[in-house]
Amino acid sequence: MTSEQTIAPPRGRLARLLRFMARNQLIVIGLVMTALMVLVAVVGPEVAPFNPTRINNLNRLKPPGEVHLLGTDEFGRDVLSRLLHGARLSFVIGGLTVLFTTIFGTVIGVVSGYFRSMDGILMRIMDGLMAFPALILAIALIAVLGINQFNVVIALTIVYTPRTARVVRASVLSVAQMEYVEACRALGTSHLSTMFRHILPNCISPLIVQSTFTMGYAILSEAALSFIGAGVPPPLPSWGNMLADSRVYMYQAPWMTIYPGVGISFFVLGLILLGDGIRDYLDPRN
Repeated sequence: MTSEQTIAPPRGRLARLLRFMARNQLIVIGLVMTALMVLVAVVGPEVAPFNPTRINNLNRLKPPGEVHLLGTDEFGRDVLSRLLHGARLSFVIGGLTVLFTTIFGTVIGVVSGYFRSMDGILMRIMDGLMAFPALILAIALIAVLGINQFNVVIALTIVYTPRTARVVRASVLSVAQMEYVEACRALGTSHLSTMFRHILPNCISPLIVQSTFTMGYAILSEAALSFIGAGVPPPLPSWGNMLADSRVYMYQAPWMTIYPGVGISFFVLGLILLGDGIRDYLDPRN
């Protein structure tokens, strides 16, 4: 078999992707939903019609109308503007959590899977962190670190790193038994080069899938932390603290509850559908 036959050309990979997307509509829906929310997070605050923290008591609890398209809250702040700024905040916190989780989880997973002597120690630490419910552990860490955006990222990174580490470790354990890895060892290739140049590139697929799920979980967890007052502090707009503020006015001003709730659900659902689609596409059985 020639190299041209073993390596699919770019057009062949694109055609396979298009055929898969035609068969699996969920990945298309997830991709569109995620892309739309990312666009809102990036562009939304620049086109927001009002200052999201400006108080105007004359416009308290105004229903959706021509001036305030999604209404106002209990302080007269524009709900649409706060929703757009909250989207960017959720995207930034979720993105930073994924970045740090991927870095630390990958290093721990690769080292644990490659050096069997380190496996027991590192994985028991990861198991200990995973023994706590994610939200409870995040609340405890925030209580120690203090309430601000960066500490939320640190807490969520600690919470979700073990999941990424275990996914990477499982892939490394499988790849490390292959013949080309044994050949690298026989040739005297350094451990660092073997791990990160020859083993890690073959573990990227599950890592990508895990990253999409981690971002969805991080956005949901940030909203939950903000909802109970342990996340982003007011007056910064966050979908979670917008929901918390709306509890008292749920019947009087339902738009304060509906729109941030829809935003969270839409973003997280899009990421989960996208992650499921990527996982199915990267499955060698498809």
